[in-house]
Amino acid sequence: MSLVINIYYTGKNGNAKKFAEEMVTSGTVDLIRAEEGNEKYEYFFPMDDEETILLIDSWKDQHALDMHHKSEMMNKIAALRQKYHLKMKVERFSD
Repeated sequence: MSLVINIYYTGKNGNAKKFAEEMVTSGTVDLIRAEEGNEKYEYFFPMDDEETILLIDSWKDQHALDMHHKSEMMNKIAALRQKYHLKMKVERFSD
């Protein structure tokens, strides 16, 4: 059973895009994509909201997602979220 997590990051003054850019340039996104069970980790930019980015995050199953949540990457993500003063909205889907 695949899990798809949509995370909307919203900030001010372009901080959501800066967050995504730093996630990519720091190599954190590549490390997450290499985690066992990760099926997708992609950022998208809504055309009608310049202060929000959408992360579509897909995992093979709940165990893979749980292992990701226990990984050191979560500390990096949390630190960057705090650095850029972002709010999150999360949606979860499973098949």
